[in-house]
Amino acid sequence: MNFMFFFNSILLGVGLAMDAFSVSLANGLHEPFMKKRKMTLVAATFALFQFLMPLMGYFCVCSIAVIFGAFQKFIPYIALVLLLYIGGKMLYDGIKNKDEEQSSKVGITALLIQGVATSIDALSVGFTVAEYNVAEAIISCLLIGVVTFLICFAGIEIGKRAGTALAGKAGVFGGLILIFIGVEIFVTGVF
Repeated sequence: MNFMFFFNSILLGVGLAMDAFSVSLANGLHEPFMKKRKMTLVAATFALFQFLMPLMGYFCVCSIAVIFGAFQKFIPYIALVLLLYIGGKMLYDGIKNKDEEQSSKVGITALLIQGVATSIDALSVGFTVAEYNVAEAIISCLLIGVVTFLICFAGIEIGKRAGTALAGKAGVFGGLILIFIGVEIFVTGVF
C-alpha cells in the first residue's frame, strides 16, 4: 500500500459516490428540515452500501466470477426500476401535496432501496480491486465508504438549503432527479 493505492481508492470513491450524492441532494430537497442525526444516518446508509458492494464484487471475482458475470448485465435494469419507483413515488407525493407546506420524510424502506440502487453498479469495482489481497480490498472499500459518507452528507445539506428555498416544489424536483439518475444509469449501462 502506497500513496497511489490511497489516491486511487479515494478517486474511485468519488466516482462511485456521484449517484449517491445526487440522491442525497434529492433527499435534502424532499426533506428540507432533516435533523443532523438523520442526515448522518442517510449518509451512513449510502456509505455502507458503497463499502459493501465493491467488497462483495471482490469476493465474487475471487470465488464465483461466472455467476457474477451473468448478473452484471442486469444491474442497469435493477437500478432503473428501483430509482423509477422511488422517484415516481416522490414525484407523485410532491404533486399530490403541492399546496401543503409540510414535506414528507424519507423512510427507511425508501432509503434502503436508494442505497441498493445507487451502489449496485459498484459490484463491478470488485474487478478493479481483484489484484489486491483481502486486507487491501477491505481498506480500499472502506476508503470508498468514507468518501461516499462525506459527499452524501454534503449533498443532503445542499439539498436542504435548496429545498427550503423551493418549498412545495422540492418533492417534485427530488423525484425528477431520482428518475433522471435511474435513466442515466440504465442508458450508460446498456448502451
